[in-house]
Amino acid sequence: MTKALDGHYCDSISELLIDNWLYKNKILHERDAHYPGTHHKADWGILIGNQKIFVEYFGLINDSPRYDRSIKEKRKLCEKHKISLISIYPQDLYPKNFFEGNLKEKFEKAI
Repeated sequence: MTKALDGHYCDSISELLIDNWLYKNKILHERDAHYPGTHHKADWGILIGNQKIFVEYFGLINDSPRYDRSIKEKRKLCEKHKISLISIYPQDLYPKNFFEGNLKEKFEKAI
């Protein structure tokens, strides 16, 4: 675990990069936002006006069938509950000199 600039605890350096980016860009966010009616949690939850947005770092995509099933479930839950989902993958963060632009683009599309 690592501690972000805003005091949030993150499970990895990749999550730390994202949390610090949210903080530096003044995007109010919470960690471990609950998906409605399940035990699933989004890495971050954001509320902009009446729009609920979940942000997920899918850092282990294609590593295990169980993890990939969880991604599919989360996508379906977002569709069902009309929650926007911003999906972030390792290639969005690395090489690190591109991640700022990649994240900005993802958030601009979602908002």
